[in-house]
Amino acid sequence: MALTIDAIETMAAALTPYIDDTGLHVPEYADIKTTLESAWRGIYGSDIYLEPDSQDGQLIAVFALALLDTYQAMEQVYQGFSPSTASGETLSRVVKINGIRRQAGSYSSADVTITGTAGTTITNGIIADVSGQKWDLPETVVIPSSGQIVVTATAQDEGEITAQGGQITQIMTPTRGWQTVTNAAAATVGAATETDAALRLRQAYSVALPSATILEGTLGAVLSVDGVSKATIYENDTNTADSNGLPAHSISVVAQGGSATDIAQAIWLKKTPGCGTYGTTSEVIVDSNGIATTINFYRPTVTAVAVTVTITPEAGYLAATGEAIKAAVAQYINDLAIGADVSIARTTAAAITAGPAYDVNSVTIGVVGGSQSASNLVIPFNGLATCDTDNITVVTS
Repeated sequence: MALTIDAIETMAAALTPYIDDTGLHVPEYADIKTTLESAWRGIYGSDIYLEPDSQDGQLIAVFALALLDTYQAMEQVYQGFSPSTASGETLSRVVKINGIRRQAGSYSSADVTITGTAGTTITNGIIADVSGQKWDLPETVVIPSSGQIVVTATAQDEGEITAQGGQITQIMTPTRGWQTVTNAAAATVGAATETDAALRLRQAYSVALPSATILEGTLGAVLSVDGVSKATIYENDTNTADSNGLPAHSISVVAQGGSATDIAQAIWLKKTPGCGTYGTTSEVIVDSNGIATTINFYRPTVTAVAVTVTITPEAGYLAATGEAIKAAVAQYINDLAIGADVSIARTTAAAITAGPAYDVNSVTIGVVGGSQSASNLVIPFNGLATCDTDNITVVTS
């Protein structure tokens, strides 16, 4: 038997991707497989056996998957032309047209005091905090005659690794003559590589830099400062202080990361004359005429969030699914904008969509160390909710 011209044209039409006013359309796997099965029957007869346990059925599945992979690659290329849909390396490339780039991750650091016998040399030393996170000492540390030395340790893992004062005390590479290690102050926290969601937000604001709206232009300028990962801006154009405490006719920027001087410079360049600035961080900017202006803004007050998810596992539930639930919930919270409340409904949605084979019975949220409830967690206008997977508990019932 042979396929007719009409059958070939019908099959080609079914497998042809196309673009219309609503975007790119590509066939789904089920449609691809059905079309190939129809073609097989047109060649070999309608009574050919094509179930998954047959050789022909398996061959059709291989062809269908190959076509699907091709269509998906095509779809990724199409989506990559817009910053709103591009992802990964493609997004990193496309935002360069706006003069911005993805913020690279950084490593937390902490000043630690090492004590021991004078003259002791510590080579490639490693220490750890109470949570087991490892920190690298400088390549070579020599304990002086005083018997102690302060050096800077760097976290081995990139991102927001925290350690409060007195929590880095474990010696992981014992060395003769090295007695103790501790950190007097909290570590300087690093930052994770900027997520796609955060980069898309910065890109959206970056196009407002030359805009006629001064407020959006100011925010766009702040978000373009190297190292700034999140920012928001508030305006009080009334004659009295508002509910956030902003004085009359003032603006308030809240910015995470970046140099305080660079942020103040960006605000100073964009704000209108006579408009006051409000916040607890202050920088003095001197113009070309020697006139000094104090620019005020906020650094976000971080609220560490704890979450408890109670689920009923079903057949096929894996331990890894619990970790996927934690990761999904943490990502939702960590992607929130400054001043955004933690929604119990959206937290629940993140937990529900993390994987298969379980039902979510309840979700509660609260501040780490405090009580939890099934209500939204209110974040101050200059606050920022963060969540570590270690503070998410998945309970099975």
